[in-house]
Amino acid sequence: MSSFKKILIPFDFSEASMNALEYVVNFVGTERSIGILGLYVGNMPISEADNEKLDKDFSKVMDSFDVKLKVSPEFITDTGEVISTILSAQEKSNADLIMMGTMGDKITDEAITNTSKLVLKANCPVISIPYGTNIKEPKNIALVMGGEKIDDKNVLETLLDIARTFDARVHALTIYKDSIYDEKAIKESNENLLEYYLEHFYEDHSFSKNEDVEQGILDYITEKNIDMLTILPRNHTERSEPSEGRLTKLLTLHSEIPVLALD
Repeated sequence: MSSFKKILIPFDFSEASMNALEYVVNFVGTERSIGILGLYVGNMPISEADNEKLDKDFSKVMDSFDVKLKVSPEFITDTGEVISTILSAQEKSNADLIMMGTMGDKITDEAITNTSKLVLKANCPVISIPYGTNIKEPKNIALVMGGEKIDDKNVLETLLDIARTFDARVHALTIYKDSIYDEKAIKESNENLLEYYLEHFYEDHSFSKNEDVEQGILDYITEKNIDMLTILPRNHTERSEPSEGRLTKLLTLHSEIPVLALD
């Protein structure tokens, strides 16, 4: 049973957000007591009449999926800068997870980078859902790791929850440009933690050399039929400088499957 209680989904009636909402509805399913909170963020104050219309339109979209959820979905509106407003709503609602649609690099509009920005700023797990992704349960999840030892095992909690919920297999992946220093020692130390903390859902750990780390990850997704990609932030590892987020940005832009950023 999932420990998630509420999922926040920013929703602006765009194609990307409609696709993401359908994914979230399928993710929650008919048997899980997880609330869905839709959030519309406006640039200007929203009138009461417009609020009512947006709420009705959101309900129509939900009805179109023809899925009977155990917990009735909610819908709220707010005004302000998109990222800060979403993060504020997450804190106020105590949402366990943010799931947000993205057009990735299909459109070069500046607004499309909002999902990448949110992933880097959020203090909770975020799943970015690319437009066009298959609406299905994740059964094979790739966990992207660097060459560092995992320090904070608690960051794996959300990944374990999702693996339990969908009885998914977790495949650890390390892509490196040159030879890994003490690869065997790093692998063994992380292997023990992954086997212990991810229980029987942990499947294997692959190492691959590629000058283009992002391309190596995308190739692995295709080869292994991965349904969800998980990023482990560097600030949860020992003796490592916090990542500037470049790889995270690239993956949320270019991945054709959902990307879970752990925090």
